[in-house]
Amino acid sequence: MITLKDAKRIIEAAEVKAAEIGQPMNIAVADAGGNLIAHARMDGAWIGSIDISIKKAYTSRAFDIATKDLATHSQSGGQFFGIHASNDGKIMIFAGGIPLKQDGKVVGAIGVSGGSGDQDHAVAEAGAAAL
Repeated sequence: MITLKDAKRIIEAAEVKAAEIGQPMNIAVADAGGNLIAHARMDGAWIGSIDISIKKAYTSRAFDIATKDLATHSQSGGQFFGIHASNDGKIMIFAGGIPLKQDGKVVGAIGVSGGSGDQDHAVAEAGAAAL
């Protein structure tokens, strides 16, 4: 189970990485049910990325996969083509969502948005490492 204290620690670690690369981000942490525990919008981060970060966390938990990997399989002709239209539009197929694991079990997810896909993923990895 991810607590609010855990979520704050994850967000703080992600914020450090975002500051290192000079890209303000929106960072969301979801629980095992895909529900939002905590969200932070760094100063200067795009308001349009708030929703995206939350949905990346949801997507990553809903399918227990990094959104970067889901994106690869959801392109035209891929096995998950069209998946973004499922779950009432809550599925994001951009890099930046990563499942959070404890003892090999998925207990939640982090979603990051505000930079390039590579930047979002790197910041999410930094946050996930704090768990």
